Amino acid sequence: MSQSEIIGVLALMVLVAAAALLAAAETAITRVSSARAEALAEEGRKGALVLRDLIDRRRHVLHPILFVVLACQIGVATVVAALVLEHWGIWQLAIVFIAELLVLYALSEALPKSWALAHPDISATRTAPLVKVLSKIAPLRWVANGVVRLVGADLPNGFAEGEVSEEELLAFAEEAAASDAINEDERHLIEQVIEFGDTVAHEVMIPRPDIVAVNKETSIEDAVDLVIGKGFSRLPVFQENIDDVVGIVYSKELMRALRDGDKSQPVNHILRHPIFVPESKNISQLLREMQTEKSHIAIVIDEYGGTAGLVTLEDLIEEVVGEIVDEFDIEPPMIERLGNGKLRVNGRADLDDLDAILEIDLPEGDWSTVGGLIFNTLGHVPDVGETIELNGHHFLVERVQGRRIARVLFTPALMVNE
Repeated sequence: MSQSEIIGVLALMVLVAAAALLAAAETAITRVSSARAEALAEEGRKGALVLRDLIDRRRHVLHPILFVVLACQIGVATVVAALVLEHWGIWQLAIVFIAELLVLYALSEALPKSWALAHPDISATRTAPLVKVLSKIAPLRWVANGVVRLVGADLPNGFAEGEVSEEELLAFAEEAAASDAINEDERHLIEQVIEFGDTVAHEVMIPRPDIVAVNKETSIEDAVDLVIGKGFSRLPVFQENIDDVVGIVYSKELMRALRDGDKSQPVNHILRHPIFVPESKNISQLLREMQTEKSHIAIVIDEYGGTAGLVTLEDLIEEVVGEIVDEFDIEPPMIERLGNGKLRVNGRADLDDLDAILEIDLPEGDWSTVGGLIFNTLGHVPDVGETIELNGHHFLVERVQGRRIARVLFTPALMVNE
């Protein structure tokens, strides 16, 4: 081999290696997020600080990489063509082109990119110094970025990083649980936190009929008896009716007033100003507001200004961590499985919870509870023992309190048909 041929072969090896290395760098830098780069830097990983800087200006870094990768591949093709044409003819060049295509694809595209996808942290931190050097070459950066802007194909910084959908976050949690990176309880907690941001006050509030409240003229002694009987630490106080809530009274202050001999005084002397929120209030915002106001209870009002329900701090926390039951809670579960396969369901039970337990489809509409579904289907307040069937599922009204459906016996379609 002549000296020029030896130089040509060495150039081929260098160009293929450079193309492979930069292809891995491109894939890794595209794959690693800003948050991950920050975490690697905090761990003290070698090259992580450089990587973090590159991620912050990713749009200016990727174009030079792509430009050099393409230049390496074109360089390989040029050198191969020169060597082939020096010894053979055009037909041999066509055969060598196919072989060159397969080799370049395998060595400078498929292999390095696959490895980078499998090991994004390692490939990103190890190639970061080289990428930084390339990004510092001003002429290269000007040409690569200038051509891209000229043809109108400029990339957004970080490829719109941060616009991750909730579905993607849930998928990440599923993958992490499947790989044992997190346990099932942690996965469930992540799902609850994500759903927390989409929940409004109407979905978690204690509805108006279930509110226990006192008139502002009620004596402190009577209010204490009610607090002890119901086990509540706070009670709404109204003026004329429940639509006219004027304050909140605390059991601690009731006990203190009782100890001081003020048992005949009305509760309006120790009221605290309540928080009023609309039904559509996002509970993540409500939680922050209640923390700021140092309040554990908020009154939910409807579009007409009337009382729709109330929300406690415990209700909000339960949306994330699940039901919190203390030693004084005696309320039966919303959905109770019976021995015969049927379910006893509270009229206030959420339809989504019933769907989740049985994986069934129930009619959707302007209702969110089992009682609301039955009431809207019948068009009237049902009598005890009245039944309906929806999509093959059997609902038997077991208990009615006033105009409210309190308890329902639910039989799934599968058992109805047996």
